[in-house]
Amino acid sequence: MGVIYSTLKFLRFHEQIEALREQRVVAPVHVRIKPTNRCNHDCWYCAYKADQLQLGQDMVEADTIPEEKMLQIADDLVDMGVKAVTFSGGGEPLLYKPLPRVMERLAKGGVKVAALSNGANLKGHLAQTFAQYATWIRLSLDAWDDESFAKARGIKSGEFSRTLENMRRFADMQSPCVLGISYIITKDNFEHIEEACSRFKNAGANHVKLSGVVISNSGKENNAYHRPIQEAVSARIQQALRLNDDHFTVIDHYHELEERFDKSYTFCPFLLFRPVIGADLGVYTCQDKAYNQQGLLGSIKDRSFKEFWLSEENRAKMQALNPSIHCQHQCVAHSRNLAILDYLALDPDHAVFV
Repeated sequence: MGVIYSTLKFLRFHEQIEALREQRVVAPVHVRIKPTNRCNHDCWYCAYKADQLQLGQDMVEADTIPEEKMLQIADDLVDMGVKAVTFSGGGEPLLYKPLPRVMERLAKGGVKVAALSNGANLKGHLAQTFAQYATWIRLSLDAWDDESFAKARGIKSGEFSRTLENMRRFADMQSPCVLGISYIITKDNFEHIEEACSRFKNAGANHVKLSGVVISNSGKENNAYHRPIQEAVSARIQQALRLNDDHFTVIDHYHELEERFDKSYTFCPFLLFRPVIGADLGVYTCQDKAYNQQGLLGSIKDRSFKEFWLSEENRAKMQALNPSIHCQHQCVAHSRNLAILDYLALDPDHAVFV
């Protein structure tokens, strides 16, 4: 298997790069869809529920995309030539009952599908659907045993063990679908990084991505949270890296967070690569501004996604977003934006001197 995480994936998509040069709108490469805002966990650090974070300010937990509308969206994405769809939260996407039918429709239309999930419902027909149609699924598991999982998630004890069993059964299907884990490092769980990674490996995970919890809209405050544990975290990550082999990888994404907050550039090129459709049928700039008026490009309640996305209204909204003003918060696309902007800035006469 090649590299999964990279800031250079955009280089494969010349149509989008040329559209950025010409300030046009073309179909996105990848769309995130939040099918429902309902969730069966209550994580204390959830970006959509934490009062100190800007995400989710306008989120209504009862919102769910109607099945008929979701199938229309799926057909639009196929027709537009979108390459991939990831189902995520908001809520827990595997609680969305029409999901298997939607995934099949997208996959048969040539769209790769994936999901971010807590893993509680990765079983039965849903597990079979992912095994058959999905490219990957990444489970959010930030604990090392039943008690720590229950405490962090506001759920009953025993769910961690049940989720590991779901993973084992999924791995036994011998599916090409990659089973990943996202382990968000906090002051409560950093001492158990290697232990947790070992359990995930034994349960059939293909990789574990380690990253730091975001507790504030301020980069300085986030770094202040992590600084007392940073050295110990790095040591424990080094221990966990010893678990790597041909079938399992620990991926270290734990680093200073402040660099993702302060931005000097005035345009977000990644808008054209991966927008978000919310359960409220709002189309948002990205996952870091979902359910926030500042990130709302428009609504597709009374029109198709294709009609809205290719509209002058959307183009104007995208051009108006100024990251140096509007995005002084956590941004997962920041390193990608720097890479894309650097590429767009190349002088064509000098670019040949590689």
